[in-house]
Amino acid sequence: MRLPILILSLCLSLSAASPHASPRSKKPQFLGSFAQSKPNKDSAPYSYETRYFRQRLDHFSFVDSPDFEQRYLVGRADEWGRSGPIFFYCGNEGDIEWFAANTGFVWEIAPRFSALVVFAEHRYYGKSMPFGSTEKAYNNSESLAYLTAVQALADYAILLTDLKRNLSSEDSPVVLFGGSYGGMLAAWMRLKYPHIAIGALASSAPILQFEDIVPPETFYDIVSNDFRRESESCFKTIKDSWGVLESQGKGRDGLVSLSTTFRMCRNLNNTEELSDWLNSAYSYLAMVDYPYASDFLMPLPANPIKEVCRKIDSYADGRNIMESIYAGVNIYYNYTGTVDCFDLNDDPHGMSGWGWQACTEMVMPMSSSLENSMFPPFKFDPAAYQDDCVQSYGVRPRPQWITTEFGGHDINTALKNFGSNIIFSNGLLDPWSGGSVLQNISKSVIALVTPLGAHHIDLRPATKEDPDWLVKQRETEIHLIRGWISDYYQRLPLSSM
Repeated sequence: MRLPILILSLCLSLSAASPHASPRSKKPQFLGSFAQSKPNKDSAPYSYETRYFRQRLDHFSFVDSPDFEQRYLVGRADEWGRSGPIFFYCGNEGDIEWFAANTGFVWEIAPRFSALVVFAEHRYYGKSMPFGSTEKAYNNSESLAYLTAVQALADYAILLTDLKRNLSSEDSPVVLFGGSYGGMLAAWMRLKYPHIAIGALASSAPILQFEDIVPPETFYDIVSNDFRRESESCFKTIKDSWGVLESQGKGRDGLVSLSTTFRMCRNLNNTEELSDWLNSAYSYLAMVDYPYASDFLMPLPANPIKEVCRKIDSYADGRNIMESIYAGVNIYYNYTGTVDCFDLNDDPHGMSGWGWQACTEMVMPMSSSLENSMFPPFKFDPAAYQDDCVQSYGVRPRPQWITTEFGGHDINTALKNFGSNIIFSNGLLDPWSGGSVLQNISKSVIALVTPLGAHHIDLRPATKEDPDWLVKQRETEIHLIRGWISDYYQRLPLSSM
């Protein structure tokens, strides 16, 4: 079974549509034009200029290496002063314009601080491709070798340093933002480059989802609890469906029948393909179980798990269990009713690089328990995981590298002694919350936890349907960020202002 992607951005990419999958799951130019991004009917368009910055391929070697063009988006600076704050979004595992369109919080609060907004694209994603193209960048393990978190953070540090110098704004305080994998990067960058940024808002950032820091069953237990919370019968139907899937999918005729039931664009080769597709839907639904209609990953109604379970439970009259499962997941994959058939190989957000990252340093062990999970029980198998990575990329994972580079074990002591000005925000409906920081560490390393929050909901554009708890959470975040900036300016020598 593939593991869900972070997007992530969460991200935080599972099968056809996922940010943290297992190994198999998981043209340079300068543009001076402004793009308009309107993520939903309630928010104003976010205007930005698209720029490219020449980066070194390898920041940690003095041997000459090729350069590549990193894309970044800069908001209009009409009200920004040269010593004003810079709000910097650490790009995730996908196209930066997608994240910019769905991270309204940064755009919407920037005018309150007279801040300049910058969204930086992560290397090897979107249009920030080393070697000039996706094909060449993803060609083999040698070309992919520079796709790492530490190289990405160095990109951001150098981009910010150069940008501030060119804008004659060396004294501008930088506040980092990120959701899912971007949130992990924001937290890690604050720890690694405290002289570059004064603080970080790390939303839904599972920095503890490594090695044995949290139980490997955590992710799938939370997904399962989200469904069970809505309907015990829905939970049971999904739990029972996996055995039926295996039984009905035996032989070519069985696979053809399942392909027809689930309206696949081609006939299934095996039941694992369908199992991964369903796993992706359930995991993503838990991540984006927002209290209002959204279209972050897919167009979805408000409280989508409730709608999925309503559909599944409506088939409780003894009809084919696979038909009831299809009716449920159709809410996720085809809520608008415009999809004629489903392509299991579709990657609409350009997240395919995550497979490499999951096979090198982003090793997030996951299991599914027999007692608490609605998914088939399985245990994380390091040997099989390694074999899969060797087969897919010719590399062996380094499960301990992330905790060696950034920490994770005894995180309370590490953050208390060496961290400051970090907000870890999490909603407990989000399955990635189980791998994040859920308790205050110190007066300036704060955990904001909301029982009904989903995946980085605080970073999403504000809507008229936002519940009171979400409005209050954002005001708390604004208050904390304002304090960081005020403290910074108070410590700044008068001669620099």
